Amino acid sequence: MAVKDMEIPTRSSQLGQSNTAPKQRNQSPHDETAPPRASLNDTRGNIYPEGGLAGWLCVFGSFLGLLASLGLVNSLGSFQAYLETHQLQRYDSGKIGWIFSIYTFLTFFCGIIIGPIFDARGPRILVLAGSTLIMATMVTLGFCNEYWHFMLSFGFCGGLGTSLVFTPAIAAISHFFFEKRGIATGIAAGGGAIGGIIIPLVLESLIARIGFAWATRVLALIWLICLGIACITITSRLPTKPFSKENIVPDLRIFTNTPFLLTTLAVFFVEWGIFIPISYISSYALAHGVPSKLSYQLLAIMNAGSFFGRVLPGYFADVMGRFNVLIITVALCLLCNVCLWLPAGGNVPRLVIYSCAFGFFSGSGISLTPVCIGQLCETEHYGRYYATAYTVVSLGTLTGIPIAGEILSRCNGEYWGLISFTTCCYAAGLICAIAVKVIECGWRNPWVFY
Repeated sequence: MAVKDMEIPTRSSQLGQSNTAPKQRNQSPHDETAPPRASLNDTRGNIYPEGGLAGWLCVFGSFLGLLASLGLVNSLGSFQAYLETHQLQRYDSGKIGWIFSIYTFLTFFCGIIIGPIFDARGPRILVLAGSTLIMATMVTLGFCNEYWHFMLSFGFCGGLGTSLVFTPAIAAISHFFFEKRGIATGIAAGGGAIGGIIIPLVLESLIARIGFAWATRVLALIWLICLGIACITITSRLPTKPFSKENIVPDLRIFTNTPFLLTTLAVFFVEWGIFIPISYISSYALAHGVPSKLSYQLLAIMNAGSFFGRVLPGYFADVMGRFNVLIITVALCLLCNVCLWLPAGGNVPRLVIYSCAFGFFSGSGISLTPVCIGQLCETEHYGRYYATAYTVVSLGTLTGIPIAGEILSRCNGEYWGLISFTTCCYAAGLICAIAVKVIECGWRNPWVFY
């Protein structure tokens, strides 16, 4: 999509209207030969219904599936803060962090196999298997007492289950939407933020009344309803393919596509940093004398901001360009860390503002990155591209939290090093995202739709 002869591509050309589009616009709305107005062709000739009953049911099912799966991802700080002071209090923060690093690593790494299987066979069997594993995790958490119990139950079983739900829930939306893909994905991804609000509040409210074990079982009952609906409503529109090496084996040659490689690196750096505030905001507040109840609620506040940050940027991405909005929100995340979190200390208003602002701007990292990746490939290969990118990203999620814990230890419990590392991650991600925009569109018009 490079700029040639100083021509600036319009929004319509970027969305890939076919050569017959002007004729279609001039046709009478009563012309029975005209195609449905909701359908849209991309640059490769694929026709998208842009919704319909099946499309919006898929968005609803993905919302509920991500509520249960990414909701756990967005609540790691609550689990870590609780385990550090209860069942695993004899272990240091860095070692406990490995449980959640294994969890996030598997959430994204397993996609390298799940994505191609989704492209070949669709989402249903994957979502059903993942839902079963997530339910097993929530039920068995109450019986865990030892470090290896939590590693097996939450780290391995939970991570694999989350990946099996998360990957097809995001990918299936691309089968139904093209022009509205940003807002549709944003609505679905908002489920993860809602889950991140529910879990901290449920744990904070119920642990004191009925204990940790029964609090997680209450969550399991809620998850049973959400995942049951997700299993029914998350569907695909494209025909299935037979199991073959070509259809299900990952193909790393796609990294020869420079924009895709740089996009993957941008997502890697963003995800390397994003889980550090999620995991440490409650611990940070406790360490600076903030009351315990409010410290745990900061994560819920962050996820509340993230909900709106997943939906609203998705809408503007469809209007202004997906990479344009991603670049803006990544830059604002960087500023939030430098200007709000670093000097916050025990200042409660500043911590609340940071939680809201960072939650809002970081939310786009979940909702827009799948859309940006989808902009670089054909829909029938989207699962493969998306999952391959997030397999690389998984290395960042594996190491980010332990590195942050080690930095915290080396700084004698001071958080400035941890916050600086998070800021550097966002700076690197911003550079890579800008590089993609420059390669595809050139320098001449920075506001071109892309």
